[in-house]
Amino acid sequence: MKRKPSPQATEAWSRLMRVQSRVLSAVEQDLKKAGFPPLAWYDALLELSRGPKGEMRPVELERQMLIPQYSTSRLIDRLVDEGLAVRRECQMDKRGQYVEITEAGRELQKNMWNAYAAAIELHIGSKLSDTDAMALCDLLDQLGCACDGAQVQVVRDVATAR
Repeated sequence: MKRKPSPQATEAWSRLMRVQSRVLSAVEQDLKKAGFPPLAWYDALLELSRGPKGEMRPVELERQMLIPQYSTSRLIDRLVDEGLAVRRECQMDKRGQYVEITEAGRELQKNMWNAYAAAIELHIGSKLSDTDAMALCDLLDQLGCACDGAQVQVVRDVATAR
């Protein structure tokens, strides 16, 4: 028989899911109040801006995004319709395509960062000391949340944005 989770592990799971849902919802509301589109737009634009030449294949974009995007194709369509990204054919593989961030997309992503940063501070930073935040990161890393140096990149991005 396989081992069942302890009551403590089950409680940790429940709390992790509740907190993730509540904080994400609160951040989405803060962005909406500030007049910005959903967080998935920011996430996609940020990842595109980090890509070589500001572009990547749709499947790479979906893999890099922090927020699960089950309909990445529709998200890309919306970004393209708003002039925040463009689709272009892959020169080496005519069947493939790239999505590239536009200057308008870069500008929106930078503008959204101010509201997003304020929401992160309100919902996380004001409630955890830096030491506690890093301890939480360490615990999450034990669950497999480390993303190949993404933590270091996020810290650099935050420092650069200030």
